[in-house]
Amino acid sequence: MSEPASRDDGAQYHGRIAISMSNALGDTLVLMTIAYNLHQAGVDVTVFGSQAHALRQWFPRIAIYPLPHGTDARAAFAPYDVVLQMHRHQPLAHLRDVHPNVRDLDDVIFGDRPGCMAERFADFCRDSLGLREVVTGNGITPPATLRHRIHQRRVAIHPEASTEDKRWLAARFIRLARQLSKRGYEVHFVIAPHERERWRALERAGIAMPEFDSVDALASWLYESGWFIGNDSGVGHLASNLRVPTISLFRRRGVSERWRPAWGTVRVVLPWQWVPTAGLKERFWRQTLTCSRVMAAFRSIVRDDSASSVDGALTR
Repeated sequence: MSEPASRDDGAQYHGRIAISMSNALGDTLVLMTIAYNLHQAGVDVTVFGSQAHALRQWFPRIAIYPLPHGTDARAAFAPYDVVLQMHRHQPLAHLRDVHPNVRDLDDVIFGDRPGCMAERFADFCRDSLGLREVVTGNGITPPATLRHRIHQRRVAIHPEASTEDKRWLAARFIRLARQLSKRGYEVHFVIAPHERERWRALERAGIAMPEFDSVDALASWLYESGWFIGNDSGVGHLASNLRVPTISLFRRRGVSERWRPAWGTVRVVLPWQWVPTAGLKERFWRQTLTCSRVMAAFRSIVRDDSASSVDGALTR
């Protein structure tokens, strides 16, 4: 058993911890914040999850295994004193039936707390797990064979999201791609195989849609890309996590404050706020989030990136 992690007021956490990871990519990345903080504090922590296992080479410090199911779950979690799961009933709906000490994080996610999800999970590590020093990072480590942002003119656009209400208008994504292409950028749309049927217009517009056989391959490609633009989605979290300058489109400010990507340089772009009532804002956000707002954010992030590159060169 590992040494207990402790904090200044004397509270301690003892034991081995397993984390049942979400099947969602973005949730997995923010939940890895907890795994990383526990590992850094010397706690014996093991991660179980499909997306995490697909990205296991990017997290070499953490033991990561596929998510067990059915009768396998009881045996897999038996050696651990506590099992953490982000949501009460997913990804394993009956986790409490196979382990006596399960802690879900619904109160952290939906409670009246400040900060985005990675910040909330870091606070949870300090306040509930008793870790003295916490960070919002998750320890992601790119393979040494890759070169960060080597394709400086490549812009990755992810126009999809987990639900329809998070997706900006397809026609505006295509218009944005054309505007970027006119400025000399190489625009590529990141589209999953099951989503490609909705995006046949990209082929007619001559816009590239690279194919990836795994999330690991996608991560490698994103890491070497120059920029990322997309809806509130797991791919946006991945780009941010890889320190690729990221523009993230959100339908509401409150949602963005909770679910925005937490790492690197991120610009959140919101619709115009003059629309009255929350209901109308929700209904018409796609129309009131204009291409000009997204392009303005892109120009701003490019300027800031150029300035930081010059500053870094002058101080080396």
